[in-house]
Amino acid sequence: MKSVSTYKDEADAYAQIEEAGYHAVPMNFSALKNDYHWHDFDSLIYITKGELTITEQESGESRTCGPGSKIIGTAGLVHREQSEGYSAILGFAVDPRSLSQPVDKPVSASH
Repeated sequence: MKSVSTYKDEADAYAQIEEAGYHAVPMNFSALKNDYHWHDFDSLIYITKGELTITEQESGESRTCGPGSKIIGTAGLVHREQSEGYSAILGFAVDPRSLSQPVDKPVSASH
């Protein structure tokens, strides 16, 4: 499962992203329920509003994360996400402008 911890506030989230050398991007997501997929980059996800449930394919483990949760995403981990809508500050290990498309890689692509 992706590692989950906590953070104090938005200033702390931005400071942690900067310290990691990642690129910070605040985002709002509408309701979603996606299929299993993976990403080709590491990420940090700081939930600021709403909840996000992440299910790892290999273990079947699910975790629901709300405001104050920090999720450490590892490149290549096959997972799916479900939410009624949430806001987060995302930290990308690579410049977000260079992300290959689609960002959510289907399991059939190299997995």
